Amino acid sequence: MNDAHFHLIVNHLPIIIPIIGVILMISGFIFKAEILKRAGYLFFILAAITAFFAMSSGEEAEEIVEELQGIEHRFIEAHEENAETFATLLYILGGFALVGIWANLKNKSYSKIIAFITMAFTLVVLFYAQKTGTTGGEIRHSEIRTEASLESK
Repeated sequence: MNDAHFHLIVNHLPIIIPIIGVILMISGFIFKAEILKRAGYLFFILAAITAFFAMSSGEEAEEIVEELQGIEHRFIEAHEENAETFATLLYILGGFALVGIWANLKNKSYSKIIAFITMAFTLVVLFYAQKTGTTGGEIRHSEIRTEASLESK
């Protein structure tokens, strides 16, 4: 397995895992189940950890992919910029989740506020998850590029 293959394996995790965390957090609010909120926090922490692996494999993957025929460097750069923002936001989300799970376990009066702030911040994170995933896909999949949809009209 080369670095590009490893990157392809791990780069989906930071996108998928926060979605699972959101589902768990929402379920925790609906069913008033603190265990589900805690599980959601743990998924946000896991997402931050997986972002580290995706980011650490990105440069090596870039070196391999930019040598392939038909790859335009501008798509790699767009993906890299979005990925950096996304990873930073995931690290912040992981920090919120650490504080949130601590406050929840200690039954702090402000734990519900932290949960709502975390959920609101997660919406921003998921927006960048979508942008990062799309720009990553555009590197090899010309059919999803904006100009491809414009050319077909």
